[in-house]
Amino acid sequence: MSEAQQRPGDRERWEAVEEGIELLQEGEEDAALAVLTKASEQDPDNEYAFFFLGGVYFERRDYPRALKCYVRAMEIAPGYLGAMIGAGQALRMMGDHARALRMGRQVLRIRDDDPDALFLMGATHFQRGEYPQARPFLERFLRTNPEIEVAMEVEGMLQLVRGEAAREVE
Repeated sequence: MSEAQQRPGDRERWEAVEEGIELLQEGEEDAALAVLTKASEQDPDNEYAFFFLGGVYFERRDYPRALKCYVRAMEIAPGYLGAMIGAGQALRMMGDHARALRMGRQVLRIRDDDPDALFLMGATHFQRGEYPQARPFLERFLRTNPEIEVAMEVEGMLQLVRGEAAREVE
């Protein structure tokens, strides 16, 4: 969410999830889940609690539950781009590519250079085998200077898209 979209009490809602975020960063998923669940129960309008809960469930590959959390975060804060991306990625992982693409397009209408939305769009088209449609999104994503691990993954996708990797496999 941008500064302009912040709601009253934003600082307090953020502070309520800080411990959960730290636990997530330390790899303590179970403890983070407990803290974030408590935060969401104490304040059912805390978009951050639901967003980070979605992240925990996504990491656990519980995509339906992750999606539910991301959707709740968007209900509370409709302009929450992170929750929109999370929902799109959960939809992609569940095989609901049409809705994942719709979510990616929605983010790109708001921020046309959003790296996460570019990745979502490129990866979704790639998963569908729509290589010509995937290519521009993946190339634009690489121009955002992503972390090396993700850049290598995307470069691998682009090699397949360009037909370079297929020759190596044969």
